[in-house]
Amino acid sequence: MGLLLLLTSTLLSSYFHPGRVVNAQQSFTIRDVTLSIEPSTDVTRDTNVTLRCQAIVSSSGQEPLSREYTIYKDSNTIYTKTSSTSEDLLYPLPEVRVSNTGKYKCAINIEGKQMTSQAKKLTVTGLSRPVLHLNKRVVSEGEELTASCTAPGETGFIFFYFYEDSKEIVEKQVNSNQAEAKLRFSSIGIHKIHCAYIVLVTPGSFKSNQSTSITVSVKELPVTVVLEISPPYKIYEGDQLVILCTMSNFGRTSESVHLYLSQGTRLLSTGSTKVNHSMVAQAKDPGEFECRLEMGNVVKVTTKTISVTELFSVPTLTMSPAEVFQKEYMTLTCKSESYASERLRKGELTYSLDPPQSFLMSKDNGVFFGKALLLDFNYTCVAQAKGVVKHSETLTVRPKVAVSIPKILVVGRAILGQPFKVLCQSDTGSLPINYTLLKDYTPLSTTSVKLPFQQALFTVNITNSNEINKYMCEAKNSHKEGLLSKRLNATVVVPLTDLILSILSNSQEISEGDYLYLICSTLGTPPITFKLYREGTEQPLYSTTSNLNNTSYEIPVLSKEHSGKYYCEAVNHANIVITSDPVIIEVHLALWKKAVIGGFSLVVLLVLLVAAVLYFRSNRVKVDRAEVSVWSKRPPDADATNDEESSVVSSEPDVEYTEVVHPRPVDPARVPLRKGTDTVYSELQNSPHGAADHHDYQGSVEYAELNGEQPEADHYYPEVNSYQDLPVPVD
Repeated sequence: MGLLLLLTSTLLSSYFHPGRVVNAQQSFTIRDVTLSIEPSTDVTRDTNVTLRCQAIVSSSGQEPLSREYTIYKDSNTIYTKTSSTSEDLLYPLPEVRVSNTGKYKCAINIEGKQMTSQAKKLTVTGLSRPVLHLNKRVVSEGEELTASCTAPGETGFIFFYFYEDSKEIVEKQVNSNQAEAKLRFSSIGIHKIHCAYIVLVTPGSFKSNQSTSITVSVKELPVTVVLEISPPYKIYEGDQLVILCTMSNFGRTSESVHLYLSQGTRLLSTGSTKVNHSMVAQAKDPGEFECRLEMGNVVKVTTKTISVTELFSVPTLTMSPAEVFQKEYMTLTCKSESYASERLRKGELTYSLDPPQSFLMSKDNGVFFGKALLLDFNYTCVAQAKGVVKHSETLTVRPKVAVSIPKILVVGRAILGQPFKVLCQSDTGSLPINYTLLKDYTPLSTTSVKLPFQQALFTVNITNSNEINKYMCEAKNSHKEGLLSKRLNATVVVPLTDLILSILSNSQEISEGDYLYLICSTLGTPPITFKLYREGTEQPLYSTTSNLNNTSYEIPVLSKEHSGKYYCEAVNHANIVITSDPVIIEVHLALWKKAVIGGFSLVVLLVLLVAAVLYFRSNRVKVDRAEVSVWSKRPPDADATNDEESSVVSSEPDVEYTEVVHPRPVDPARVPLRKGTDTVYSELQNSPHGAADHHDYQGSVEYAELNGEQPEADHYYPEVNSYQDLPVPVD
């Protein structure tokens, strides 16, 4: 137990410092981090520069916080330090150089929290002057010397340049302030050497001034190069040339020696101390020869030019005639325009054709005769004399193909009354070919076809279908007579005319239930596209293409809906749309419907007739019973009676006024002579059952007008009781 207490006390004493309380929950925040460059952001070389990193941190306790500082240059870490104080971090840059130029920034990290300052750029100007050193100042041709260039006090990535007479000869890239170069001089004389350097600083660079120039003297080596050519003058083609390349005054040296003999760009021979070469002189070859000595970096060259007289000129090969057709005779002539008569006799110059299997016979020296082949053939003339061989340029003989009998045809369609194209062409024949269009052997127009894809097209317009057979064409590509084609044979499209829409029905009167044919017919060349329309509809009822000049459309069962105006359109390959006059179709009722309607009407008439007869008969029966003819007549005030009131059955007896005519003859002796009309008023009462009840009739008055015949004045009528026929009122 005592050991455990001792261990605990030791641990606590090692954690807590005397007189101080540690807050494990101390809070802080990094408020700002700044970087400053002292004394300035723009300085000259050798200035002492200080980078100051200042951090402002706020914390809740008194304990100093552990801070980690990092200095960056162009995003690369150049310095890191951990500090427990709040003092600024100072990073010195003593005696700065151009290589110190760049963008700097600092960062602080406290317990995982970090902040970075804004970047500040330091610019350092001024470079030291370079120093050049040479290990030799006098050398021989090709001898090597060592040159070193130093940039005192400079650091960084440096490019060094060495110059000879202001011309750059060497470039060195190093990461130090000194570079060396090995120099050789191939030309004798005085050479001035200097150097300079460039310090590379991202993203730019700084160039120094030039060093002091040092003079180098280059001495010539005693060795010389000799070139000899035999014969030395008046050289003709075919002469044998001997060329010798050597060197003299050559001392011992450790360098290897090489001799090169060349003619133009052609290397003739090589050697170490002597080169010998033989050849036949040719006028076409370059006349300049070169002997070249190479010893290390030392080069010695000597040249010599010769003039070679042409023994004979390059031959030319010609053909006659200039144009030849297959299997026609031709002549090839090979000839050199000039030759050296002082060295060559005319008979010594011979000519031949290459290849030998040319199928031509030699008529004379350089003249060849024979038939042209069927295909193209290349000929070359070969002229020879005293070992000199010259070839002419290749002559390609292209035998022309005679034109074949041309064909004449219509391009597209031949439409009557419209321009159309006629093509004349031959299957074979060399270009150019002249085509002539003829009408009844009379030339109309000529065109020349010069290119492979060119066509001989002519524009024709005819007004009669038979006129098209009068056209022919002629093809010609040589001095021979042209060939005639057959007569033009093509279908002539006649535009449509006289489009008529007609009707065919099974009866004279178009009625429901009948069938109907609508027939469109026209004049013109088939095929023809017919379209049948009904006015008021955009889409055709019927459309077809026919090889006939007419078409029909059947309506098998007609109805009233088929009534209307119809018309048709037609078009053929002339692309001229024509329209017929409209036809009105009126569909009548079917015969059985008419019969039904007629029968029904007849029945109605019969019924009405029977009703009328019965009505008149019933009225006559009533008159016979009363022995009068009665016409019911309402008094004037009856017209004002409302229809509704008349339909109501009243309990009071109805009163009806009736005019009664007595047609029976009366006894003139009993009827006193009256002038005019006797009027009797009586009141009749109708029975509720519609029949008059004479037994119960009381107080009825009948108003009747008795029309009697007016007796003439000289007639005698016995007096009678004029009222005896009236009904007697019943009490």
